[in-house]
Amino acid sequence: MSELDRLFETVKAEKGHIDVLFTSAGYGEFNVPLGSITEENYDKTFGTNVKGTLFTVQKALPLLRDGASVIMNGSIAGIKGFGGFSVYNASKAAVRSFARTWTTDLKSRKIRVNVLSPGPIDTGAFEGVPQQVKDGFISIIPMGRMGRPEEIATAALFLASDDSSFVTGIELFVDGGTAQI
Repeated sequence: MSELDRLFETVKAEKGHIDVLFTSAGYGEFNVPLGSITEENYDKTFGTNVKGTLFTVQKALPLLRDGASVIMNGSIAGIKGFGGFSVYNASKAAVRSFARTWTTDLKSRKIRVNVLSPGPIDTGAFEGVPQQVKDGFISIIPMGRMGRPEEIATAALFLASDDSSFVTGIELFVDGGTAQI
């Protein structure tokens, strides 16, 4: 919490306001099926993904201009129900729920709140991951490949821009069709 306070004090002093806020908290342990979940796993995952997102947005509120855009990083895991990932899946579903509620909470300020939910994206998170595991992800993607970071960036820029001025409360899947089938 104190790090967020310092961050927003710096933003206030140097810029005075926020036009676009992109929260991108993400943590999850893989292959932790029901029966193996620990309180530590739950606390760290929800603490990062849910608590981190909540308090980042809440502490930014005084600096958000009316008409600002809030973009939260979700995941297709929030709707897919991947086995062994129930805590992570649920944490990303909570982020989606925030967007629905905050769209209503912030409507008087015309602040748009949306979720950007990537599928498997070829980033450093996959460094050292065996090709067999990567191939498993690719096998569920209708487009037959992992996404590229710049494809996520382009979608985020759309949600941040005035081009999306009539878009709020949505979850935008950038996943090669994975969440749709």
